[in-house]
Amino acid sequence: MELLGMTTIFLLVCIACLLLFASWRTTSQKEKQPPGPITLPIAGNILQLNPWNLPKSLKKLSEKYGPVFTIYLGPQKVVVLYGYDVVKEALIDQADDFSGRGNLPLLKKLFQGTGIVTSSGETWKQLRRFTLTTLRDFGMGKKSIEERIQEEANFLVERIKNTHERPLNPNHFLVHAVSNIICSIIFGDRFDYEDKKFLTLIELLDENNHLQNSIQTQLYNFFPTVMEYLPGPHQKLIKNTEMVNQFTLEIIAEHQGTLDPSCPRDFIDAFLNKMEQEKGNGHSEFTVDTLSRTTLDLFLAGTGTTSTTLRHALVILLKYPEIVEKIQKEIDCVIGRNRSPCMADRSQMPYTDAVVHEIQRFIDFLPLNLPHAVIKDTKFRDYFIPKDTVILPMLSPILHDSKEFPNPEKFDPGHFLNANDTFKKSDYFMPFSTGKRICAGEGLARMEIFIFLTAILQNFTLKPVVDHKDIDISPLVSTLANIPRPYEVSFIPR
Repeated sequence: MELLGMTTIFLLVCIACLLLFASWRTTSQKEKQPPGPITLPIAGNILQLNPWNLPKSLKKLSEKYGPVFTIYLGPQKVVVLYGYDVVKEALIDQADDFSGRGNLPLLKKLFQGTGIVTSSGETWKQLRRFTLTTLRDFGMGKKSIEERIQEEANFLVERIKNTHERPLNPNHFLVHAVSNIICSIIFGDRFDYEDKKFLTLIELLDENNHLQNSIQTQLYNFFPTVMEYLPGPHQKLIKNTEMVNQFTLEIIAEHQGTLDPSCPRDFIDAFLNKMEQEKGNGHSEFTVDTLSRTTLDLFLAGTGTTSTTLRHALVILLKYPEIVEKIQKEIDCVIGRNRSPCMADRSQMPYTDAVVHEIQRFIDFLPLNLPHAVIKDTKFRDYFIPKDTVILPMLSPILHDSKEFPNPEKFDPGHFLNANDTFKKSDYFMPFSTGKRICAGEGLARMEIFIFLTAILQNFTLKPVVDHKDIDISPLVSTLANIPRPYEVSFIPR
């Protein structure tokens, strides 16, 4: 009996040990989180990261820790996804889990976590659904918006002709033209190129493009609490953004005073109608605050992304006059000189289409992408990612993948051409991101880039002020967006 009792106790102890081991192993595996460099209290990984060039720093870390790794921007934990496969798995295969918006401190400060770009959860779902539907109602993706772009392209061409071949920085011309398209949708009308309020607005946007490259602005994402109280360019950037928001609030107030519910003129009117419909709903997402921030989102995204891409495009084409010649031959063959370019032409212009795609790939406009977040505790590959963790699904390594795009650091339209010179699609082409939070204005941006650029080259040859071999087309890198270096160009009528 004594031996039997000892055996029973021994078996019970073994079973208990096995259960404890199984429980420990399950917990250990559940809590296995993506690896990363050693972090310092408060400072995070600032010693391993270059605030002036985060993409380069993250590339080095990916070589050591793999395609899924963790960094800390100050106290903020961020999981980085580096490469096509992991970004596709996250944003497409597990789209719902990764559909949150990770508000990095600077984005949170600028946009207050409201609006279509920076909101999450039910707020984002309702705003995005309403925005996409309303934009379509006012012409997005339809022939009417294409005709608006063609009309604005004609205004732009006439304005360029009036420069009489003088060298100039094309920035303001391009921003004005592009901005007028989104303004006609959200505000109901375009602005005259000499409108003082509009000129002030464009100057604020231009100034912000430069302010975002300052070290103080980069450091804001690391130490927001400290930087909030320190003077510097970041404070000016925040103030400028608030001034742009004030501009939108003034237009909203004007719309409230002249609204005809039966005949909405634009996005703002449609939103005001929606607010009235949900007046009795105490939990409605449709308020003046969300309207102002959503309008600001659309205005900034609809102005900055496309105009900056066109600025990149012109300096790249200045660098490669032989590419311009090929595009112009295709334009003369397909369109001629007497009618406006249209989207139907693109399918017959594979070389021009390839150049446009290569411009967007090469400039890598949003190298880090906008931050996402997981909306619940998530199992991803072999890792556990806690709810609300900020995710950086980087675009730079996808657009510069050497297997998909040989010599990715070289500008080469051949990246999008087959051997027989037909256009070649690529799943790796995702300058607008991918998945549920893909840019809402992707279709509009593609249309604008093609029509504006083709209209310019249909009417003008580009002349640099320096030898084209000396032109530097590498972008100025920042945390938020890559912008082109300053340059001047003369437009010579063809």
